[in-house]
This record gives sequence, C-alpha cells and structure tokens, in this order.
Amino acid sequence: MMRYALAVALTVLSMGSTQAVAAPLPPGHIRVDQVGFAPAESKHAFMMTRAGASGARFSVVRDDGREVLKGSAGRDLGPWNGTYGHVYELDLTALKEPGRYRVRSGPMTSPAFQVSSAAPAAPASKILSFFRAQRDGGRRHHNDRAAAVYDWPEFTGPDTDQIKGKPRRIGGPVDVEGGWFDAGDYLKFTHILAYVDTLMYASIRDGGGTGGGGADGSDTRLRREATHGLKYLDKMWDGKSKTLYIQVGIGAGDEDATYVGDHDVWRLPEKDDTSKHPFLRHRPVFRAADPGKPISPNLAGRTAAAFALAAQVETSRTRATALLNQAAAIYAMAKTDKVGRLVTSLPYAFYPESAWRDDMELGGAELALAALRLGDGRADGWLRQAAHWAGQYLEHEAGGDTFNLYDVSALAHADLIKAIRQADAASPVTANPVMGADGLPALIAVDGPVSVSEGLPVTEQQLVDDLRAQLEIGVKRAAGDPFRAGAAYDEFDSVPHAFGLAATSRLYRTVSGDRAYDAFGTRQRGWAFGANAWGVSFVAGAGQNAIRCPHYQISNITGRPVVGAVVNGPNADSLFHDGLGNHLEGMRPCPSDGVDRYAPFTGHGSRFVDDVRSWQASEPADDFAAVALYALTLMSD
Repeated sequence: MMRYALAVALTVLSMGSTQAVAAPLPPGHIRVDQVGFAPAESKHAFMMTRAGASGARFSVVRDDGREVLKGSAGRDLGPWNGTYGHVYELDLTALKEPGRYRVRSGPMTSPAFQVSSAAPAAPASKILSFFRAQRDGGRRHHNDRAAAVYDWPEFTGPDTDQIKGKPRRIGGPVDVEGGWFDAGDYLKFTHILAYVDTLMYASIRDGGGTGGGGADGSDTRLRREATHGLKYLDKMWDGKSKTLYIQVGIGAGDEDATYVGDHDVWRLPEKDDTSKHPFLRHRPVFRAADPGKPISPNLAGRTAAAFALAAQVETSRTRATALLNQAAAIYAMAKTDKVGRLVTSLPYAFYPESAWRDDMELGGAELALAALRLGDGRADGWLRQAAHWAGQYLEHEAGGDTFNLYDVSALAHADLIKAIRQADAASPVTANPVMGADGLPALIAVDGPVSVSEGLPVTEQQLVDDLRAQLEIGVKRAAGDPFRAGAAYDEFDSVPHAFGLAATSRLYRTVSGDRAYDAFGTRQRGWAFGANAWGVSFVAGAGQNAIRCPHYQISNITGRPVVGAVVNGPNADSLFHDGLGNHLEGMRPCPSDGVDRYAPFTGHGSRFVDDVRSWQASEPADDFAAVALYALTLMSD
C-alpha cells in the first residue's frame, strides 16, 4: 500500500516543467459528525494531532463568526498512526441552540455541522434518492419480463464467481422485471431485497416514514419505494408452484472466457437489452429450491417478514390480509431440519451467511404482529414459533455479530417483545404450549386462562439482555478505539455495522426504557458521518466532505454525482496491497488526478480510499443504505 501511495504521489508532484514540493502535513485535524445533532443529544468531536495537545483549548463558532462555546480537549485517547500520535475528544454536548457551527482549535477548523431537531433524519431523504437511482425495469432490463430459469451453475472455486462451462436452462419464461440493483453492479438478489424492504416497512411503522414529519414528501417517497420493492418480491415468489426465485444475472463468465457476466463489463444498465453478450442481454434467473421443496430458512424467514411488515402498515384490510397470507405461505416453506449450507446467492461467497434462526424469529414476530393487528387467530401460533426460534438463536448463534444483513436478531428481539406485550394486553389465551412432532410449539386447550408470556421458551428479559449484549460488543470495541468506533473497520461492512449499532441503541431503549446506550448510538452515527480518522462522511452528499468517487457505474459513466449512496467504508489495509482493483474499459478515473488523499490517515490496520476502483471501500450497497435509513428513522425521535 505505501509503495503504491508513494508512487502515485511522486507521479503527481513531478508533473510540469519544475518539480513540485509536497506541502507539509498540517499539525492536526478536527473530525466531527458533518450532518449534526438534535439539541438534546450528546455531542462529541475529535482532535487528531501530530504533537501532544493535552488540555488544548477549542471553541465552537456559528457561521456568522460568533463564538458560542469554549472548552478544553479531554485526555489523550491514544495514537492513530505513526504520523498522528494523539487523539483527543472534544465535548460539545452543552451546545443546544439550533444553528450551523464549526469547531476551532489553533489553526485547525472542522467541517460545518448542524444542530437542529431535524438533523439526525436529514440524510434519510438522500438515501431514498439512492434507491430511486437503483431501480430496475422499463428501459433497464426490459428483457427480464421473460427470463429463462437456469440450474445452479458450478463454480471454479469456493470463493470465485467464475463458472465452469455454460449454465443449463431448466425452465421459464418468468417475469422478474423490477426491484433494485444490489450494489454498484446490476445483479438482483432476493436475500438482499427482502432485508431492505423489511427495513423500509419497519421505518414506515416505527418512524412515520423518515421521522422528519414528511414536510419534504419523504414519507410518501418511502412508501413508494417500499412498494416498488414489494412488487418485485411478489414476482420472486410463485405461490402456485411454491417456488422462490433468488437471483437475476450472473457475476462472471466462464473459465474459458466464452461468455461474460455482470462484473466483466463497465456500462449503463440501459445497454444490456441490446448487448452483444448473451447473458447480459437475457439474464438468467435462479431459484432457491425445486418447486414445492423446502426453502433455506434464512430466505423464508426474511422474505416472510417483508410481506408481514407490509401487512402491518397497509391501510386496506383486504390487502393486509392478502399480504399476511402470502407471508404465511412463504414462512411455512422454511427448511428447519438438516438445514445444511444456507442459500443466499450464487455463488454463496457473494453473501456467506451462517445464522438463520434470527430470520425465523423475525418472520414469526412480524407474522404475529400483523395477525394481532388484523385480529387473526393464527397470531398466537406464530408468536410461539418466533419465541422458539429466539430461544434457539440465543442457544446456538448469539454473541458473534451485531445488527446487519447477516444478523437481524436485534429487530427480531424488539418486535417479538412488542408482539408478546400486545398479545398479553389483548387477552389471556386458553392454551398450553407443548412441542409438536415437527419440533415446533403446538397448542392444546386447557381449562383456565394462561397469559401468553408465561408459557414461552424465552422471556422478555432474555431478549432485552441479548440486545444489551450486542451493544456491549460495540461498547467494548469502542473503549479501546481513539475515535470510539464500535464497528471493526479493518473488516468488510464497517459502516453498516456502525449504523446497525446506532439502530440497536434505540431498539434497546424502546423495549427497556433504558437510555444508557443513547450516547453510544449517537457516536456510531457520528463516526459514519465524519467523526472518524479520515474525516469522511460515508454517505454520498451528506456532509461537507462526503465520499465523491464511489465504485458505482451509473454515476461514473454519466458524470452525475450519486446522492445518498452508503459505502462500505474503511477496510483491512492488506486488501489494498495488490492495488485498488481493475480499471475496466469505460471506467472514468476518479479522482481525476489519481491521488489518494487519505493515505496519511491509514492506521490501526485499516485504509480508506475514495477511488472508483476501490470496491473494497467505496462500493455502495442496498443493505448498507437500508440499515442507515432505519437507524436515522429511529434516531429522529
């Protein structure tokens, strides 16, 4: 990495007739959440310096230059890297008056940030714009209306998407037009889309849209976007044949290069329908299992959850009932015995998932909540199934991850608690739970009322305790980090994990009444919006110094900036040792000068590069955007 960064820097500095001299590094930088804070929230910034600055004075000034707050830097939180050996926290919590501010200390000035009740939710509208840009259908892949179904391909290795031979057609045509592209490419995955739509409908339910009151039309836009996703999920589930389709398109071509896949060509999606490449012109569609056969439980659980959440916010009772029945049909197809390898995508290496009981808990909880809303007598059975899977999750899968695409237990726990409380409040049941032959809870009527919560295999307190345990994973990590980051930024998906922790802090508060993790959650949101070593907001268009060169074909080719894209963020330094990635034909250099301006801030085994080639750090994805949207929704209260 250092050789590469140095070579690029020397190349740029030596351009021209006279040799340029590199400017000296500044004494330090002030990093802050560039979006801002609600007046009552805790507020912190960080000062990263080359030399020690314990007790350094700082001030907060408005745009008009008026000084509104003074303070002193806190204790030294430790070095970031060999250049910046000191990081200090600046406490801005006393700043409560709405306005636009900057933090100053000596020659250092932070980017601007806002203090207002609307600040936490402000980027949500931008994220909805990203989903709008990600829409497929119409001029984009019109041919998907009549797609051929293919058998699962065989790949040349467990960690590659290169295919052996040619995929074999086994059926079709089926209509799989619509949905959203998965990331910076144009593949579509049910595993991803179900998660995204679940969080969109949860945002509608839990925050009234984006939590901003809908003054900018964001509530209506969110409903439209969620409906767009649900329409596609409806196509991916064939209720008549009981078939779930899971993927449209292939990643790469074959080992002999006789055909190409999605990742081999840098182009606009509008070009595919007339492409010379057969598997871009007519994209294959793949199914989760043979028609009528059990479905991988992670897919069944989260897809059912999306339909059930839609039923919870649907205003038409007839339509809500139909959505509930659709969710129930998918949930009933889950393979929960001898599960084996989970199905997510082809190849599995795209999205390797190991936990599935959280998805089953989530699906059961959302079915129960929808049924309770509709007065459907099946509510109790689904609630007990959700509780069963929650107990199994706690026994077999808990403790290794926090809220993100691969672990949805935080939302599942919170909604199961809601379902239990709603069921208990409605009326006691006259039933005694026992285990049926299939290993799931069955109901046998008994004399006398028994409250729902008394007979469940898991208690509310256990669920609350696990939410706290997930937060403590982040808290423990943050305690040893100079920027108080709770996510591991030397691994993939640091930014969505940060937003997931932020969301979990509010889910925990909702079900426990305990605000002990509010400040921690706000710090994680702040880290994603610029209070990090690189001083970058990892949400395009949100903040003064937001990412500018995402690994995103549409914006790169058209030259139009993408707004609201949430990128992976910093990643392991070792992932960049062999370069940033391929420069494909048609890819426009970004940044135009090729300089890695963030090289001086590589540290703690992690690196961030704002470059179109740096898929490791700068590629956006729908699941990143969805968890950010949900976190902002919950934090807008």
